[in-house]
Amino acid sequence: METSTDPRDKKAQDTPESIAEELNRRGHVVTSWEQLGQVWMEETGIETTQYRIGLPTEDSSPTVFKVYFPPNCRVEAHTHACDYSEIILQGSQKVSGKWLYEGDIRIGLANRGYGPLIAGEEGVTVLVIFKNGHWPPVQIGAGDGSTINAEKLLQEYSAADSDPVSIQ
Repeated sequence: METSTDPRDKKAQDTPESIAEELNRRGHVVTSWEQLGQVWMEETGIETTQYRIGLPTEDSSPTVFKVYFPPNCRVEAHTHACDYSEIILQGSQKVSGKWLYEGDIRIGLANRGYGPLIAGEEGVTVLVIFKNGHWPPVQIGAGDGSTINAEKLLQEYSAADSDPVSIQ
């Protein structure tokens, strides 16, 4: 899949490579959501930004996403190969039939499916923190994977290269 040319896709000024270089040189980096760039998912209108805590080249580095889901946006059921936490920053979201609101925190284990995710009437902005670089969404159930678009995310964002260890 080709990267969108939509202006809502904002190229990163601070790339994983430049962040790793600066971290190795100085030991810390100051950036912003704007400098990290943004990926816009044409299929759903989702806007997302990502960075890794520590060196972005290390599989063990935690991964942070700030994601905006437009009003009534629906994302199919999926899972992740690592533990994660999601914090509702603004708006509301229905997850697996339960409504969550600003300030709510959802904690999830690896390889445990959830969804669908449905944004409220006002949309929702969330912060998702993954335990490591094994964050890519894995479609489950009857969906076709189009609403999670893992392929586009992997084109744009740093993820672990190694195979995840499955949690039993």
